[in-house]
Amino acid sequence: MNFKYEIAKLIATAANLDEKETEQALEIPPESEMGDFAFPCFRLAKEMRQAPPAIAENIRKQIETPDFLDRVVTKGPYLNFFVDRGYFAKAALSVIANKGDRFGSSNIGGGSCVVIDYSAPNVAKPFHIGHLRSTVIGHALYNIFNFLGYKSFSINYIGDWGTQFGKIITAYERWGCDDEIKQGGITALLKLYIKFHEEADKDPAFDEEARGWLVKMEQGDEYALKLWKWFLDISMEEYQKIYTRLDISFDSYNGESFYNDKMMPVVEEMKAKDVLVESDGAMIVDLEAYKMPPCLILRRDGGTLYPTRDIASVLYRKNEYNFVKAIYVTGHEQMLHFAQWFKVVELMGYEWAKDQLIHVPFGFINFAQGKLSTRKGNVLLMEDFLNDAVARIGEIIEKKNPDLANKEKVAEQVGIGAVIFNDLYNNRIKDIEFSWERMLNFDGETGPYVQYTHARCNSVLNKANVDFSTADASKLTEDEEFELIKVLYTFPERIIEAANKYEPFIVSRHIMQVAQAYNKFYHNNRILQAEEDIKLARLMLTKCTKDVICTGLGLLGIKSPSEM
Repeated sequence: MNFKYEIAKLIATAANLDEKETEQALEIPPESEMGDFAFPCFRLAKEMRQAPPAIAENIRKQIETPDFLDRVVTKGPYLNFFVDRGYFAKAALSVIANKGDRFGSSNIGGGSCVVIDYSAPNVAKPFHIGHLRSTVIGHALYNIFNFLGYKSFSINYIGDWGTQFGKIITAYERWGCDDEIKQGGITALLKLYIKFHEEADKDPAFDEEARGWLVKMEQGDEYALKLWKWFLDISMEEYQKIYTRLDISFDSYNGESFYNDKMMPVVEEMKAKDVLVESDGAMIVDLEAYKMPPCLILRRDGGTLYPTRDIASVLYRKNEYNFVKAIYVTGHEQMLHFAQWFKVVELMGYEWAKDQLIHVPFGFINFAQGKLSTRKGNVLLMEDFLNDAVARIGEIIEKKNPDLANKEKVAEQVGIGAVIFNDLYNNRIKDIEFSWERMLNFDGETGPYVQYTHARCNSVLNKANVDFSTADASKLTEDEEFELIKVLYTFPERIIEAANKYEPFIVSRHIMQVAQAYNKFYHNNRILQAEEDIKLARLMLTKCTKDVICTGLGLLGIKSPSEM
């Protein structure tokens, strides 16, 4: 039963209002004493020519209280609805219990395609902590859209072309050793990259030499491309180790090089459509009318740039996948870049660019040692970061539960879960202040806390070891029980909101509320020692809580250990 919809129908019928608009206007009050649902009457004052409190009272008089409501009252300009707790508990938990791990899913997407571009490390450089945010935000959105009935298509737009390869080849030719690279892998390539920049800072001729190698690659030089392919394979092997630990895979790894032969036809199309203009020997799209700097498409020497490649890639993807949304998950420093080339696609006559191209920006992770720089070797490698998180969780487990079975597996799940949850717990546009203590705390608003709550639910159910499928959930009318059920019940709405706003933190915040509500219920109410009918109902509530937490964590890309 959709209580919000049913209440909206009562109001709409009583006041001759639109049902959908009324449902959208319904609010959930911050305090339960103010009701379970509230309808503000401010917006009706002008049309009805009455004060909002009078409107609220008039509507209340027109409503005949149905069985699922306990009472309807007014407080100032608000019409407040209190549901019948027993009725609500039975209706809500029956749905959650029946749907299990599919509770919150829907077919809103109707199978339409959503393309999500995320992670995208630059080849020949190690996967470092700076790649984390794009990776986990994008993967969470991928899961959320799939859960809502879309066909998500994940693309890892690998940076496998460009000047960094000219730099690495230059460094390899001067200081490289095949055996060291074979043994050291991407770490050896990083050393060469750092060495190049140290020398290039002293002698600009190094940069010119690097550009020369890139030109050779673009011209199909066999030796240059052989080195490029070798460095690419080394990098992808290292990246795959990280993705495996994060339990992330991609539907496409088509990187920048895939579009090398697709850019010039797009440039010709721009010329044919009079989108391009010449500016000091370069070809640009003038965006002054849209209060943006010009978008550079071709350099003076005829070379292409990032916008050229991005436009070619999105036209290819539209033709290949017929997406309804193309989502790009990158740092907020690229907001202008995406605004520019999105507008160029629109100016080329592709109207879908207005509402189907979505940039999802995010903030930085701030560390005490300052800004990270691959050029200077000041990076925190992702593998080291994950290893450190897992080791720290392992130490905590060793102190708190040394007899835990599968300690290494649990430490891996909790350590990596802590890293992901910490990243997804706040609005994505905000910068994250890094803190091991806060991230790995089992008692704070953290991934380990939510995972521990899941394990606690599992422990209660295992100890009970009884069939509660016929439990009468209408017995659950205590304050802590009712508040927990309300949070569980609104889980589907939060998933939809997260998709609409491209904000995974809405899911993480909600499952934190579920965990906190369950722990409050757990500490204030007996479960296994309660009377039989109450015990069975509370076990059903525990199972529903466990399922919602597991589903929510899964959408975020986090495992749910059964023991901790």
